Amino acid sequence: MTVLSVNLNKVALLRNSRESGSPSVVGAAETVLAAGAHGITVHPRPDQRHIRPHDVFDLAQLLEDYPGIEFNIEGNPFAGPRPGAAEPYPGFDALIESTRPDQATLVPDTDDQLTSDHGFDLIGGDVGPLAARIRIYQTWGARVSLFMDPVAEQITRARDIGADRVELYTGPFADLAAQHGIDHDLSRSSYETYLQAARHATQLGLGVNAGHDLDTNNLRLFAGITEVDEVSIGHALICDALESGLADTVRAYLRALHHDI
Repeated sequence: MTVLSVNLNKVALLRNSRESGSPSVVGAAETVLAAGAHGITVHPRPDQRHIRPHDVFDLAQLLEDYPGIEFNIEGNPFAGPRPGAAEPYPGFDALIESTRPDQATLVPDTDDQLTSDHGFDLIGGDVGPLAARIRIYQTWGARVSLFMDPVAEQITRARDIGADRVELYTGPFADLAAQHGIDHDLSRSSYETYLQAARHATQLGLGVNAGHDLDTNNLRLFAGITEVDEVSIGHALICDALESGLADTVRAYLRALHHDI
């Protein structure tokens, strides 16, 4: 059954708007875990627009008291150290080495992207440096997932360079479901694309994650892809929590994934 990892980036974004420490990222983590979430995801970007390095360390310390709960750190593996107005960014490597998360999800994002909006292109260029990063993070105890578009040859290449999982970028599916509804032919066709991609990854021996703009509406369809091991959801979940409360919202997402709670 697909498990739920809650992305806390938007909690940090709200906190950073006042620099007051409220809302607490650690407190939010405790709430979602008490409600039944299976993991915590953060994406500490070098520009520190939301999650900051100290959040990563604080959450790693918190999760020492939660055996079996996954800590998933997302980011660009080639993001090096840089100074910051709030605190220095130590580099993605340093965050993984210091905190030893259960999973490192590698994403080809840059500072000028509003959000992650495409997967790695592993066909046309030199993948040696990425393969080297994968091996390093694995030696530090992390399962490594690559953020990928649902393209069979790209997914095959992810396996070839040593990834343990792929995370399917679900933005295009979510956009179609929002525009046309989940029962529209275009939404169903997109769903089929992701279903075939997930099956292809599974046949290759890769685990399958998924994420980006998934919500309780489109999960009614997407949750039918039983090959998906994990979904990482942040933006929609936190938006829903403004109306329903964080704990009740987490439980609603678990129900959408067919968990008995």
